[in-house]
Amino acid sequence: MNSEDEKPYFKGRGAQINPHNRFVKDVYVKEHDEGIDDWEESDHKTTFLFENSKTIVNKVDSPDVGMAYSLNPYQGCEHGCTYCYARNSHQYWGYSAGIEFERKIIVKKDAPNLFKAFLEKKGWDASTISLSGNTDCYQPAERKFKLTRQLLEIALAYKQPIGIITKNSLILRDKDILQEMAKLNLCMVYVSINSLNEKLRQAMEPRTTTAKQRFKIVEELGKTGIPMGVMVAPLVPGLSDHEIPAILKEVRNAGAIKAGYTTVRLNGAISQIFEDWLRKNFPDRFDKVWHMIQSCHGGKVNDSRFGDRMRGEGNIAQLIKDNFKLHCRLNGLNKTEIILNHSLFKVPSDQISLF
Repeated sequence: MNSEDEKPYFKGRGAQINPHNRFVKDVYVKEHDEGIDDWEESDHKTTFLFENSKTIVNKVDSPDVGMAYSLNPYQGCEHGCTYCYARNSHQYWGYSAGIEFERKIIVKKDAPNLFKAFLEKKGWDASTISLSGNTDCYQPAERKFKLTRQLLEIALAYKQPIGIITKNSLILRDKDILQEMAKLNLCMVYVSINSLNEKLRQAMEPRTTTAKQRFKIVEELGKTGIPMGVMVAPLVPGLSDHEIPAILKEVRNAGAIKAGYTTVRLNGAISQIFEDWLRKNFPDRFDKVWHMIQSCHGGKVNDSRFGDRMRGEGNIAQLIKDNFKLHCRLNGLNKTEIILNHSLFKVPSDQISLF
């Protein structure tokens, strides 16, 4: 609980502060202290900003993220996950990585046309494109703008392989398209989950769907023939790492065949956001959790070295790794590779080439 002289806690938001944008010289935005956010009925409700992007598919150069190309129809994310690495990228648009990341959602309204243009580029080899490599393509904004559904319709028409990672049950709306893609081995879906503790989820990922709903995603899509995986990510030492056995048992029962994980790392502005959140929500456990995170990253809360940054190193990181590997084996996970079909790609004959 906050004392009387502290600022109110913004319910329904993960970040509770707006760290200064390092790309902006002057601070010109001030959060109003009046009122507490209660989803859509306060002065702190979400606003949508429309941008005309030049490109929509980005090549991923990082060798340890498991994707070659990413496709992101939205920037910023209403889910409000306190640890989200995508927060830092919101600064490039002139906004804070904190509350503004959750409240000011950039909608790339030209995404479908840009996607078609990309697929028609000469020499495109139909490499798998990931929805989303940055913010969740099924965040609440998708219910209104339906950009992700349009992108999937294009992918099916062009026979373009797609990988998806989400934590929102809105993906079930598009089961019809995904099922058709799966028949041609053109899609795979990963669901992100890092805790079964509903109280922790509400605090750490305030506008995401429940763990129960995420297992429903795995079960319903898996039954249609869509290969399903789970990312137990990020695990927070001292908060959620002890849940590995229970989570992996549940996802296997739901029908997942693949599972991966990451250990939380707090790079850039995320360090300040997560530290503030952790102090306010778990004051009695702050020191323990913070030091455990540091122990996984060489005494810091972030290690940017490829290969080490995602899972960490040291005794605690090794215990997490061993525990995860053991329970993947006990639950029969990761025995099968998911290899999508890249040979079917073709620009539809009724499509007028853009080049």
